[in-house]
Amino acid sequence: MSNNEKILDELCRLYPDAGPELHFSNPFETLIATMLSAQCTDKRVNVVTERLFKRYTCPADLAAITPEELEPHIRECGLYHNKAKNIVAACKVICEQHAGEVPPDWEALTKLPGVGRKTANVVWANAFGGDAIAVDTHVFRVSNRLGLADAKNVEKTEAQLQQAIPKSVWSKAHHWLIFHGRRVCSARSPKCEECTLADFCKYHQGQPD
Repeated sequence: MSNNEKILDELCRLYPDAGPELHFSNPFETLIATMLSAQCTDKRVNVVTERLFKRYTCPADLAAITPEELEPHIRECGLYHNKAKNIVAACKVICEQHAGEVPPDWEALTKLPGVGRKTANVVWANAFGGDAIAVDTHVFRVSNRLGLADAKNVEKTEAQLQQAIPKSVWSKAHHWLIFHGRRVCSARSPKCEECTLADFCKYHQGQPD
């Protein structure tokens, strides 16, 4: 068994129920929650969206307002000027080009305002069951420390993970890596003494991130 296989097997053993910690129930909510999550904790986003989704239930609702009207409802998530602008613009595109439904197509998702590769991957995997690896700060850090990737940027890390991990578990591995990053392998002061993957870890071996 290769090191990559051993790492993935252990992550699966540690986090068999790993999944999204954002709250959503349909593609629209998945998209908006993911857009709000940039540089914001899932816990804070969930507080905001619990109120938001009672008021705005579909893309048409958000397409009908201005960013300035949306801002007070998402202020707690930070970067609310840009987020409000992009959310309203994305919902307008969804209404004008996709009959009011979030497109179940990765390429179409990436063309929505404010939706980059990471957001598209999250929505594609969680809302539509697609195979994708969204590289956030946790996935980037943990995968490079463990040697699943060896890259200096997000796009190269994503490409390397697609080679290192079987496509059938891309989406699961994304959540395993996030869970490990949040619970054990933090950016500063990781819990190496209790990490069952320490033997594979460059950080534990004294190598720089």
